[in-house]
Amino acid sequence: MSTPLLFQPISFRSVTARNRIVVSPMCQYSANDGLGDDWHVQTLGSKAAGGAGIVFTEATHVSAIGRITPHCLGLYTPDHQALLARLAAVITQCGSVPGIQIAHAGRKASSQVPWEGGKPIPVEDGGWVPVAPSALPSVPGATQPHALSAGEIGDVIGQFAATARMAREAGFKIAEIHAAHGYLGHSFLSPVSNHRNDSYGGDLEGRSRFLLEVIEAVRGEWPSDLPLWVRLSCSDWVQGGLTIEDTIAVSRKLAATGQVDLIDCSSGGVSHEQKIPSLHPGYQVPFADAIRNQAGIATGAVGMITEPTHAAEIVANGRADVVLLARALLADPGWPLRAAKALGVKPEVPKQYLRATL
Repeated sequence: MSTPLLFQPISFRSVTARNRIVVSPMCQYSANDGLGDDWHVQTLGSKAAGGAGIVFTEATHVSAIGRITPHCLGLYTPDHQALLARLAAVITQCGSVPGIQIAHAGRKASSQVPWEGGKPIPVEDGGWVPVAPSALPSVPGATQPHALSAGEIGDVIGQFAATARMAREAGFKIAEIHAAHGYLGHSFLSPVSNHRNDSYGGDLEGRSRFLLEVIEAVRGEWPSDLPLWVRLSCSDWVQGGLTIEDTIAVSRKLAATGQVDLIDCSSGGVSHEQKIPSLHPGYQVPFADAIRNQAGIATGAVGMITEPTHAAEIVANGRADVVLLARALLADPGWPLRAAKALGVKPEVPKQYLRATL
């Protein structure tokens, strides 16, 4: 019996992963002033030792005001860089490729951590004024964000580049730009949140400009032999918002630059009025399938994928190139090893685990 494609190596530029299972970025809300600690080391180390091919850090923010919560991870000082280097090293030591998701929360910044309610934190209670393409709060009652000027947009783009440089120096091998879930990159792309009438707004071409300039700036610091991914929300799930057709068009633009290697296909997050027709395992896979086969660029499928046979089917049938898992790996860091056994593949375990029964 041949090895299922899910467990065959995959290469992006000079980087090869041992399989096509990716640990999706998962916010831990456990940093202070952007600085993580042993919690982040153990959680990412366990995922790498559990057999995933690629392990991403959680959303790692380019500035203090770009954090979702006061306890989100950042990479904008040398202190942050030292911890991130440790994360990259432990992921590598455990046999996985270390990836970093570079992020800016935009108008969804200054929020409580989820277990405290997740609501916006007013300035008078220790929050801060978020920034956005337009002065439109993310939810009713939130602090009105500051609409970025063209010059300020350039400053934020520079922050993305600086974080990419520090990530490169820290030893990461894949970078992903977060432009989904209502955060800054997505809020420029979506007509729901971008009401600008300058060159960063208007039609899809104008609304794509911020993301394209971020990619160009990041590529200025990210080596040409290392892959760059982009996470997109492929549908806003709201009338008048982004559609899959829009996202296919954006993905074609990204493919044409020659600078992006994969689209990580998620959805939603820009509007509290979104209505997802049906939440079921693989409900976002059609997005990855459409973009891969209509935009001519590699894709990652994500969203409630929990069963090994389902993950294997997605890549075997050319619906995506990799499968990203989040909650399934929170529940079971050894999911890839158990999936290998279920699919008849000899698990690739760390030598320290050879006595385990899998």
